[in-house]
Amino acid sequence: MKILVVGSGGREHAISWMLAKSEQVDEIVCVSGNGGTKNEKKCRNINPIDCEYAEGLTGNDAIVQIASFEQVDFAVVGPEDPLCAGLADQLWSVGIPTVGPKSLSATLEGSKDIAKAFMKKYGVNSATSETFTNQTLAEEYVKKHGAPIVIKADGLAAGKGVVVAPTTEIALKAVKDFMQDEKLGSAGTKLVIEDYLQGVEISVLAAVSVTKELTQKGKSCILPFVPARDHKRLNDGAKGPNTGGMGAIAPLDDVSDKTMELFNKNILEPTLKGLEAEGFDYRGFIFFGVMLCKDGPKLLEYNVRLGDPETQAVLPLMDFDFAELCKAIIDENQTGTLKDFEPKLKWKKGFVCAPVAVSGGYPNDYAKGKEITFKNEKENTKVFIAGGQEKNGKLVTSGGRVLAVSAFGNSFEEAFKTAYSAMKDVSFEGMFYRKDIGLAGAAESGEL
Repeated sequence: MKILVVGSGGREHAISWMLAKSEQVDEIVCVSGNGGTKNEKKCRNINPIDCEYAEGLTGNDAIVQIASFEQVDFAVVGPEDPLCAGLADQLWSVGIPTVGPKSLSATLEGSKDIAKAFMKKYGVNSATSETFTNQTLAEEYVKKHGAPIVIKADGLAAGKGVVVAPTTEIALKAVKDFMQDEKLGSAGTKLVIEDYLQGVEISVLAAVSVTKELTQKGKSCILPFVPARDHKRLNDGAKGPNTGGMGAIAPLDDVSDKTMELFNKNILEPTLKGLEAEGFDYRGFIFFGVMLCKDGPKLLEYNVRLGDPETQAVLPLMDFDFAELCKAIIDENQTGTLKDFEPKLKWKKGFVCAPVAVSGGYPNDYAKGKEITFKNEKENTKVFIAGGQEKNGKLVTSGGRVLAVSAFGNSFEEAFKTAYSAMKDVSFEGMFYRKDIGLAGAAESGEL
């Protein structure tokens, strides 16, 4: 099989690496890929800007042209932006099966307002919220409600659209920044303001296969993966500014079977019922951002793709053929192959710790073009490149989050020790990373 992987981050490197492990896969075309996928076995990067047969095309049109020309068997879309812009719809329309929801389903991430309305309509356990398009009314609500409170931009904002405000003043500033000053452009002109939840966050990634035909047959399903935890704050002890993610661990010792039962009953199952009732064509992955509260798990948000860096912690635990899972998600013959795949969804007995190394200055201004060097990878470790490209034969930094070092261990302690030992073998000017990914006190929580 030849597979197209869309995206250029650490998540897409991990996806490509996992697909390459399958004996069914001959080649992976990465658009645009990065310095990690360029040197990954079975992988070949194509940058649409330099692609002769995509000349004059941009965005999703260029991706569709490349997929068609390369005659790929199916596509896996990593990031949310192209999905919200209808990439899956376009690929399916030219006969290319796609792991990634069509645009109507992708609004669950593309619009916080639509997502919250969906949660309310189908009884998904989540925080109480109100939506505003008028700044004065939003400010009046904040003053009446008080803090702590959460301000969310409705649209896609590259992880910068959520403010957890400990004071009314900070909340009002966020409303002004988003609605009046338009610091997020059109993404912040509509706001979702919701109750603050106290607890500890987890991430649950899952495979989804829902279509009208599958629903009629009783074969639509969502298969959850092992729970993971992302660490968003820049500094140890969950301090400092929010980032795109400073590391992740999976699975989680502090998540009991009872908690997962409540998650399934109060979040996953009503989500599936909602997808079915809305008649969505959702064949891809879903990310449940969940707060573990005293009265049970509550949903914070949906993402319509795999999380980053959670993917770099979860995929190495898979004890099954990832390419086969992707084919089951697509389910071209609409027979319910994902539901039938459930017995094969096996996980390695162990843990993965995946700290992320970032450029100095991140998440604010940072330099690019710094050479990345690392020794041969240790056993049970894998370096996933995120913001790194090959230039003049050297791997150099090209983004804020540069790479993740994922390490497997039979215990969390072993995985942690192996990851940080391997991280010491990586070097680039200005390199910074947290030293506590997965430790007690490192997780983001509802405490202010």
